[in-house]
Amino acid sequence: MAALVGEDGARGPEQGRRGCEHYDRGCLLKAQQTCEECSTLFGEYYCSICHLFDKDKKQYHCENCGICRIGPKEDFFHCLKCNLCLAMNLQGKHKCIENVSRQNCPICLEDIHTSRVVAHVLPCGHLLHRTCYEEMLKEGYRCPLCMHSALDMTRYWRQLDDEILCNDCNGRSTVQFHILGMKCNICESYNTAQAGGCRISLDQQ
Repeated sequence: MAALVGEDGARGPEQGRRGCEHYDRGCLLKAQQTCEECSTLFGEYYCSICHLFDKDKKQYHCENCGICRIGPKEDFFHCLKCNLCLAMNLQGKHKCIENVSRQNCPICLEDIHTSRVVAHVLPCGHLLHRTCYEEMLKEGYRCPLCMHSALDMTRYWRQLDDEILCNDCNGRSTVQFHILGMKCNICESYNTAQAGGCRISLDQQ
């Protein structure tokens, strides 16, 4: 493969042309958005810092992150403590953990800071990829790092304090949920069963 590239960096005809007819020098080409000779556009978006060419996705370069992010820019702010660009609706409403973005996602173990997948901020302040968060909710509700609830569980806790039916006295009463058994408020029997009703799944919270 190296034999196809001349000493001046020019590419042989076997490799074909890339870009426009003036793009002959491959890696020695000065990075810019358009060709100086014919003004051919190499990318709708170009970052002169990252030397990134891409389709227009409302990208912007964040100086604090040190990389380009998919925007639009006005929808995001950079949290200096978390060291990450976050959605504007989280400004002043999330728990900061210093440099939390420099950790890997605890679900997939992939980098969060440079990922193209949006980061989801848990109430505890830890980050997961949005897709990993959605998969996690199919199995449980706890942050995999600190075990805090990963979403507001108020409605779910309320449904556990449900009406029970006593199999001994046939009475109905509302009691707090207990994993070992729920005690009838009428005859104090533990021979009870939840009376039923509509159950709320985690992804409905």
